[in-house]
Amino acid sequence: MTPHPLLQGPILPTLIRLSAPNVLALSMSVAVSIVETYTMGRLGTVQLAAMALVFPFVMLTQMLSSGAMGGGVSSSIARALGAGQSGRAHELAVHALCIGLLGGVVYSATFVLGGPWIYSALGGRGEVLAEAIAYGRVLFSGAVLVWLMNTMAALLRGTGNMRVPAATILLTAGLQVSLGLVLGLGWGPIPGLGMPGVALAHISATALGVAIYWLVLRSGRVRLKVRLRGVRLVRPLFADILRVGALACLSPLQSVLAALVLTGLVARLGVEALAGYGIGLRLEFMLVPIAFGVGVASVPMVGLAVGAGQVVRAKRVAWTAGLLSGLNLLVVGLLVVIWPELWTSWFSSDPGVLAVANRYLRIAGLAYPMFGLGLTLYLASQGAGKVLGPVLAGTLRLLIILLGGWFIAGKADAGDLFALSSFAMLAYGLASAAALRATHWR
Repeated sequence: MTPHPLLQGPILPTLIRLSAPNVLALSMSVAVSIVETYTMGRLGTVQLAAMALVFPFVMLTQMLSSGAMGGGVSSSIARALGAGQSGRAHELAVHALCIGLLGGVVYSATFVLGGPWIYSALGGRGEVLAEAIAYGRVLFSGAVLVWLMNTMAALLRGTGNMRVPAATILLTAGLQVSLGLVLGLGWGPIPGLGMPGVALAHISATALGVAIYWLVLRSGRVRLKVRLRGVRLVRPLFADILRVGALACLSPLQSVLAALVLTGLVARLGVEALAGYGIGLRLEFMLVPIAFGVGVASVPMVGLAVGAGQVVRAKRVAWTAGLLSGLNLLVVGLLVVIWPELWTSWFSSDPGVLAVANRYLRIAGLAYPMFGLGLTLYLASQGAGKVLGPVLAGTLRLLIILLGGWFIAGKADAGDLFALSSFAMLAYGLASAAALRATHWR
């Protein structure tokens, strides 16, 4: 049998080649976020504050279905192909789709039914709470589509195919941007629907993505063809995916919980502070796709190498990916530390809101490289099926924010809270690197 191309050749050029379409496509996702936040800014400060309450859960959907469970799916497929078990890979694909469907149903039910209580617990009141509920109710009704779309993309990435997912993301992102502006703000005879209109655009674009992936996976033109008939659902194959994906899900949950704790603390400082923090926090979450673009490229490289017994190569891939991602985020961090207005001025003209947002970026931007390093090492570790260390690094970050927030609550200003967030990101990156060094990939 001919060895898989990703098991040969120099690591850095191969990683860059695989990462390039991901970074390009996910940069379009960043553009989508910018346009959505711009749209909310046009609607008003209340809508910006409402989005700050909902947005962490929007990102959590993506992080769970794509970065966590999706990483588990890609890892299982890559390790099976690396070991020459193509039949097992086809069976794993069907089990992965079942997990994605169930995950989407649970997520949708949780936030459609429990959303009002969650936003209220975070400090949402009055108009802000009403807008958050209206936006979240429409958006999370389509969570099943998000889970299915990201699961299908993970199947293709597990084979080393980055181009089809990247092209699909570009297409759906373009549709989401155009529809979001039209349905959110209105155009000609079409009335603006506000925040629910932006959510509806997201659901429509995701449905298109699901249709495209399904046609590709059924076509037989890629290394993996999904065949539903004749596949018996068995516990060992679910376990192969979940032993990585389920444990990996703890990491995004910790990240979002950390953001929610800070959001709740900042909400006590007023609507302007919450809106400004929401603008800054949105950039932090947008760093996830940038690090993800490199990290997800490392998953099949690591998984194939581990499956083929090339453990030394697998570790080299992980370190190379982590350093490359850290360098990318270093550039972003320096830009927003020196010129935070490059980001914040897009979303508001309110001086109070902009002051808070600029302050957040000047403090947090210095920690972005370590955040990128930690996130990418977490994704690379999924390829090896060894995610406990990176998950514990995320636990450390959460504990720092919980304990620090408890200690300074009631006597801290926004700058103190932002410094706490920055320190926690630094600790996360260092702990992730230490975990990778200490973990044996056999």
